Amino acid sequence: MKVLSFALRSFGRELRSGELLVLLSAITLAVAALTAVGFLTDRIGRAVERQANEVLAADVRLRAPDPIPDEWRERATALGLEVADMLTFPSVVFLGDSNALSTIRAVSAGYPLRGQLRIADRPFGEQLAVTHIPDRGEVWADRALLSRLDANVGDRIELGNSVFLISAVLTYRPDQSAGFSSLAPTLIVNIDDLPDTGLISVGSRVSYALLVAGEERAVTEYEAALEDELPESIQVSNQADRGEQVMSAVDRSKRFLSLTAVISVLLSAVAIAMSARRFAQRRMDTVALMKSIGATQGFVVSVASLQLLLLGAIGVILGCITGYLAEETLAGFLSGIIADDLPAVSLAPVWLASSSAFLLLVGFALPSLLELRNTPPLRVLRHDIVPVAPSRLLVAFLAIAAVGGLLYLAIGDARLLLIVLGGMLLISTALFLAGRLLVALMGRFRGGVGVAWRYGLANVARRGRDSTVQVVAFGLGLTVLLLLSIVRTDLLQSWRQSIAEDAPNHFFINIQTHERDAVGAAFAAAGLEVPEFVPLVRARMTEINGESVKTREYPDPEGSGMANREANLTWRTQLGETNTLTEGEWWPADYRGEPLVSVEADAAREMGLALGDRLRFLIAGQELELRVTSFREVNWDSFQPNFFMVISPGALDGFPSTYVTSLRIPDDRKSMLPELVRAHPSVSVIDIDAVLAQIRNILDKASLAVQTVFLFTLAAGIAVLFAAVQSTIDERRYESAMLRALGVRRRVVLYGILTEFAALGVAAGLLAAVGASVLAWQLTSRVFELDYQFSPALWLSGLGGGLAVVCISGFLAARGAINAPPVDVLRESQ
Repeated sequence: MKVLSFALRSFGRELRSGELLVLLSAITLAVAALTAVGFLTDRIGRAVERQANEVLAADVRLRAPDPIPDEWRERATALGLEVADMLTFPSVVFLGDSNALSTIRAVSAGYPLRGQLRIADRPFGEQLAVTHIPDRGEVWADRALLSRLDANVGDRIELGNSVFLISAVLTYRPDQSAGFSSLAPTLIVNIDDLPDTGLISVGSRVSYALLVAGEERAVTEYEAALEDELPESIQVSNQADRGEQVMSAVDRSKRFLSLTAVISVLLSAVAIAMSARRFAQRRMDTVALMKSIGATQGFVVSVASLQLLLLGAIGVILGCITGYLAEETLAGFLSGIIADDLPAVSLAPVWLASSSAFLLLVGFALPSLLELRNTPPLRVLRHDIVPVAPSRLLVAFLAIAAVGGLLYLAIGDARLLLIVLGGMLLISTALFLAGRLLVALMGRFRGGVGVAWRYGLANVARRGRDSTVQVVAFGLGLTVLLLLSIVRTDLLQSWRQSIAEDAPNHFFINIQTHERDAVGAAFAAAGLEVPEFVPLVRARMTEINGESVKTREYPDPEGSGMANREANLTWRTQLGETNTLTEGEWWPADYRGEPLVSVEADAAREMGLALGDRLRFLIAGQELELRVTSFREVNWDSFQPNFFMVISPGALDGFPSTYVTSLRIPDDRKSMLPELVRAHPSVSVIDIDAVLAQIRNILDKASLAVQTVFLFTLAAGIAVLFAAVQSTIDERRYESAMLRALGVRRRVVLYGILTEFAALGVAAGLLAAVGASVLAWQLTSRVFELDYQFSPALWLSGLGGGLAVVCISGFLAARGAINAPPVDVLRESQ
């Protein structure tokens, strides 16, 4: 009880006097960084998972050739999940003497469960997002169907035995395929109208689907039941193909946010270690006095441990509150962009941040405070007596173990962990050696300069150990600030360049061979640049090296789907601008020999293909065998027609083909589209302006998230710089008082301190620039998969930033020591 009472009283005094503010701020910053980033990445991650399910229009989709048993609908509703039904089948639609084959989608209320439908009052008109389906007696038709029927909104069409009013143009549905040739004209009808049409009977070619969506936990429970009891005839879809560009941006931003949090914690760890060291030094006299009146080592250690626990608890509470407020502010910007509403905050980041804070305290602060137990009572009379420090090996082991455990919990990425931790250890070693060298040089070359310069350089040499420690602390702070600035800049630049202002915003598919020239002429007549028309042939792979694709074993589960799907093939004489050859050779432009194929690298890996493999395709009833000669990386972000399979020239001659293309059409030229579609009803036009706007919004918000969380690192870096200065503040107060008592002007003392910090800042900044360059190169190329170019400006930034930041931080932190009245300082030292 005496230990607790004394610990609380002394803790309150030290907190009011500001003794613990730097240590407390370091803990608070570490926790705030981890909680803010943890909350944000957790919510964004779950929101992106939810948004990715839009291509299913649900979280889970059950599909079968027969009606889905009511049992599975009842199970879903019992778990509190939303359900919707959808029937899909082909049928001919009539308007007077005109008719067209269409894909009929009969949907129930609530469709889609994820995403939104968009409609317009005329083809290529302004789009409106809606949350309902067509009323009974009405249908929504897409533009391609209206063009083929020469119909308009307000016309009445015949579907089976019923007549329906076309009440809107269907411009977008979330579960539409993104493939070039799978966008058959669609007609959406209310499922309650379906019986009156008489189209569904025994033997009808119908696909039945049950859509399910809701809370993550309930969906997981529902999926578990499906795995155990669902009949094999029902196909379950619960993973969606995601837009490569959106996922790449979100993944990179999440990695950067995690990197920022971890580096903030590393910086806070340095601040904690240095603040605890000063705290322990200032408590030595108090502990010596306590021991002189009978306090035991156990009492001293117990008091220190309790105060450390209190400090950690306060830091965790303040940090969690700060992190939560920061995350809520940022989430307000993201809500409605990444998803209609972000999921609720999870408590997982709080546990991680709390445990991390105490790991930091145990690893960095406790060893310094344990020195107090060895403080001799004789220090009451002789202030130069210091306790024997614990084993440096023990301190290093505890510190490295604490940081290693923290990084493992925070990152979960072995490559990122190795680069960051290994890089920081190497840079710390280099900074330590540079600090020792600087101390030696300043001891020899401080003569021949003015009084202030001589005083400042002498301080560097005289405080050998402290100066070395400060070089390490300053250098680490500058390194990570430069590093994150570089990576952040590269990320933002890559995002800005990923969607150019002139990126195509319209795809044109199903262009027949005889229509190609006429479509090109229509573009030219509208003042648009005629784009490249890319040929497309529909095919289905049947064999790989003589083995059926249906029975073959694949190294990746995705490989089976890739091999058994209907494929889009094209041919090219030269490698496309958005493709990069990774293995093998491209054929000559005039090649007309054996049929060859180049395969997209990821698809080849999933299917287990190797150079020289032979692929057999079935095309319009005819077989074609191709030999694999190269693998390619494809920039799917380019919004250009790209393909998994590219065939050599001449191999597809004689097979039925169509053409696809893409181009950007400014708003003032879009009036040509209705006329183009009327002249060429078979051509389907896909307007992706809405998709581009959504991607740009997501990239903007990801950029905002990166830059906002970056502020936590800046704050942590400032805390390190102040902690490094504060570690010698008591000695500076005494020196300043002595010099001013002897008649030295305050300006000379100030210039001397600035000279000392300038020397430390230049040394730290130079090595920080080197370390940041190497670490940025490794991170950008290996983790973020971006191109990195070494910049001479970085070295200037390191030197200039080191000089300016360290001098300013040193001045702000040390000015109290300079301005303190000498008589008060000298009286306190008695």
